[in-house]
Amino acid sequence: MEKFDERTKSFEKKFAHDEELKFKVESRRNKYLGQWASQKLGYNAEEEKEYIQSVIKADFQEAGDEDVFRKIKADLKDHSISDDDIRNKMKEFNEKAKSDFI
Repeated sequence: MEKFDERTKSFEKKFAHDEELKFKVESRRNKYLGQWASQKLGYNAEEEKEYIQSVIKADFQEAGDEDVFRKIKADLKDHSISDDDIRNKMKEFNEKAKSDFI
């Protein structure tokens, strides 16, 4: 029974670690996405900081990435940036964020 308990604790630790890493990667991706979008919007440094925080907070509205996508899409609607461009940036920044932690 002791071996089973050790194994269970090991799986729980791995799960917690994986979830923490996933959260960090998504937050970093959202930061990069917010920086990119704020440049497109012509924000100054202070506005950029606030905007990045709003993008990060948008990710807490629902599970998945669609809440962040909808925010960026709505904010950039007047800048001729396609859905594909936004999704490609999300993928690009996700990979960049992963490399920051690996």
